[in-house]
Amino acid sequence: MAEFIKPGPGELPGDTGSAGRMRKLSGKPDFSLDAKYLQQDGIIVLSGTQALVRLPLDQHRADKARGLNTATFISGYRGSPLGGLDMLLEEQEDLIKRHQIHFVPGINEDLGATAVFGSQLANLLPNPRYDGVLGMWYGKSPGVDRTGDAFKHANFAGVGRHGGVLALAGDDPGAKSSTLPSSTEYQL
Repeated sequence: MAEFIKPGPGELPGDTGSAGRMRKLSGKPDFSLDAKYLQQDGIIVLSGTQALVRLPLDQHRADKARGLNTATFISGYRGSPLGGLDMLLEEQEDLIKRHQIHFVPGINEDLGATAVFGSQLANLLPNPRYDGVLGMWYGKSPGVDRTGDAFKHANFAGVGRHGGVLALAGDDPGAKSSTLPSSTEYQL
């Protein structure tokens, strides 16, 4: 049986420790691949796209700890370079539903952004279901170009009291998945 030793300050898992032994990441016997989404403390290992899936889960847990009943609405375009986000959200359908996360893929970037904008209006209706809604929009750089009008109006209208919007833009400077090289630094 392997000996598991927690890394010391400034050491990484797998480093040789001060005793000259190979250090291994100590783990829980009940470890699962879902730890990247469920584990709330300690070290987790996840990709950038997995971090985007985890973000609304963490926000929901933080809001719940503050006594807020919030939800998240995610929409955007299924194209790359953020195309893997929709697949990960669909793979975690049960988990995201338990955290009041609603994923509705957009037909294009405009419709996705308009739907996310609408999520911020939920509290203006009588008897809202949630205290606030986090809206997440994702798309690639050419979609940011075409979605400027929706962004402009959403920015002018603002966000709900316990809501907010996160816009995720996937740049493609090498034109690997777009017709032209593109980036969003000027649009955003």
